[in-house]
Formats: sequence, structure tokens, C-alpha cells
Amino acid sequence: MRASLRTGSAGAAALCLSLVALPAHATPPGPGVRGRVIAQSTVGGTDYILRKITVPPGQATGWHYHDGPLYAYVKQGTLSHFDSRCARDGRYRAGDSLTESPGPTNVHIGRNLGSKPLVLDVLYVLPHGSPLSEDAPNPGCPFQ
Repeated sequence: MRASLRTGSAGAAALCLSLVALPAHATPPGPGVRGRVIAQSTVGGTDYILRKITVPPGQATGWHYHDGPLYAYVKQGTLSHFDSRCARDGRYRAGDSLTESPGPTNVHIGRNLGSKPLVLDVLYVLPHGSPLSEDAPNPGCPFQ
């Protein structure tokens, strides 16, 4: 494991969603949603990827799920997290952390309903070679 990730992995795990899907077909992220890789490493058959994700006010990540667990830390703003039943299953403010469970039964969307950018540090723990997220269609919610 690279030193930059090793020194930050415990903190990142404590900190740490992506919430940001890769370019998607059914429900792409809103305009201006972006992610930047901070560190990455592969140990055994597992990829560890730490990213900074920014979601502008009024935008969302698009519906998606992950092939492995995800750990996130809210650095700025407020994350409104919704599950596939259209229910808000979490509201996370600056200083809060959250975990997302993997698999297609855990489809979700992250929305920034606030007035300032949402900034997250996200640690992905994925099977080697998996995408950061898997696109999913809107499960029938009245919002995107």
C-alpha cells in the first residue's frame, strides 16, 4: 500500500460514498458534479480508492450502487441520501460520516439540497477492477 493511502486509510475509513456515478446512461450525475482521485492502491484482490467529490447546490449524483462498501466524510455542506423507496435514509452535515452497503439491492442517490457546494471524502473498497459505481435507473421517485 502506498504511504499516502496507508497514512490516510484509517482516517479515510473513519471519515469516509461514492455518490458519484461514472458517466451513466439512465441517471447521470447533475451538471458540475465532479470527483478527483486523491490516492489509490490494490492489496490482494481489493482496490482502495480515495476521492474528493463535489456536488453543486441543487444537483445530485444520479441513481447508482457500488460493488463494494463505501465510506464517506462530509467536509462541507449537507448530503441528503435517498434509498430506492424514495425515502431519505440520511441527512449528513459537515463533520458527519456514513457507510454505504454494496450491491444492486442498495440503489441510492445523493442530493445537495443546500445553498453551498457539498464536498465529500470518499473511500471505495472494491473488488479489483470494479467500476467506482454502477448506474441504476430511477426506481420511480418523483425527483432525479
